[in-house]
Amino acid sequence: MNDPVWLMLIKGVLVFVVLVLLVLFTIWYERRVVAIMQVRPGPNRNGPFGLLQSLADGLKLAFKEDTMPRTADKLVFLAAPVIAVACAFTAFSVVPFGPVVNVFGIETELQLTDFEVSVLVILACSALGVYGIVLAGWASGSAYSLLGALRAAAQVISYEIALGLAVLAVFFQSKLMSTGAIVEAQAEGLPLSIGGAEITLPGWYFIVLAPSFVIFVIAMVGETNRAPFDLPEAESELVAGFATEYSSLKYASFFLAEYVNMVTMSALAVTLFLGGWAAPFPDSWWPGANEGFMPLVWFFGKVLAFLFFYVWLRGTLPRLRYDQFMNLGWKVLVPVSLVWLMVLAAMNIGLDTGNELPTRIAFAGGAAIVVMALIFFWPSRKPYEDPAEPDTGLGGFPVPPLDLAVPPNPRSLKQLEPASTSSAPINGSQKEEE
Repeated sequence: MNDPVWLMLIKGVLVFVVLVLLVLFTIWYERRVVAIMQVRPGPNRNGPFGLLQSLADGLKLAFKEDTMPRTADKLVFLAAPVIAVACAFTAFSVVPFGPVVNVFGIETELQLTDFEVSVLVILACSALGVYGIVLAGWASGSAYSLLGALRAAAQVISYEIALGLAVLAVFFQSKLMSTGAIVEAQAEGLPLSIGGAEITLPGWYFIVLAPSFVIFVIAMVGETNRAPFDLPEAESELVAGFATEYSSLKYASFFLAEYVNMVTMSALAVTLFLGGWAAPFPDSWWPGANEGFMPLVWFFGKVLAFLFFYVWLRGTLPRLRYDQFMNLGWKVLVPVSLVWLMVLAAMNIGLDTGNELPTRIAFAGGAAIVVMALIFFWPSRKPYEDPAEPDTGLGGFPVPPLDLAVPPNPRSLKQLEPASTSSAPINGSQKEEE
């Protein structure tokens, strides 16, 4: 980009302000949507419709007591939230949220910066942001924090592979790695010849690359540590996971980084699969829909739709067990991504050369691999057989019998002792006899 320095500074400040405002709005939005799902009001006191509740919570966190464990590594303990926040904000710098516009007489794009491999910047920032979580858990000197850090490390390794394979499919299809160029590539329809008939598919990649889109959406939820994949901070198991020993602004920094990552991954999904800032209808319906500042409405509308998806998952799905979570990443998402990439590569070779044989072979081979994968991974269920001996527990597991009485509390027994029937005072001889 050839923007002057002052314009780049204005863009940087605007990106920072927009992200902070989106975080405040998303927190309020999440609480209100979950409240509607649970048939309760939600925040409704501070400001109109409770919109200032998130700001009030942020101020409350800022004025809380700031503590640090005596066993903590002070330097790493302080650096961890800074790493998480810096990586979260940096990733949004290459996301395009509008076309070329005129700002103070200068033609500029509604994007902070862009280059040939800008998508890799987002993936790199997403991976590096986990270092903040891992270092926070290690430096806290707490067993719960360390377990949360180990979970975060395993989680990012597992789901970063599936996420990268889903993005790789977009690279195959567009032959581009620039975020702005990928948005422009989706503006054109995709011609396809089927049985001699020429049809044009919509250019958005969520239609053409539907398996990659589904894999990307699942992986981005796991990548951002959101429910039902919020295992590094599982409060029912690890108190607060990696953030157990953090308080005040340091805890708020992790909270901020999590929601900024949600916004960034939603924006990346919109950029790669939903046409970016393009309007969700043909240009013939509204010729000026993709000009000027109007694309900002379409872009942030799509981002809010993804944020609703995050909230919807949190309000409806319980947290997965850790073994279920790992099985989903390694045994489902990664193999399906690899098979889909092979099918997509063969299809592109066939379409580029004008030969339909590789495409047919790809579909046949892909179908065979899918069938074999289903046979291999299908859970085997044995028919129920009556036990040879009477079952003394629940399904063969040793459990206490249902009529087992809980030992009474000695204090409660003392309170239930009957009072003395004689109201006369007890003399010395009676005491000795007792």
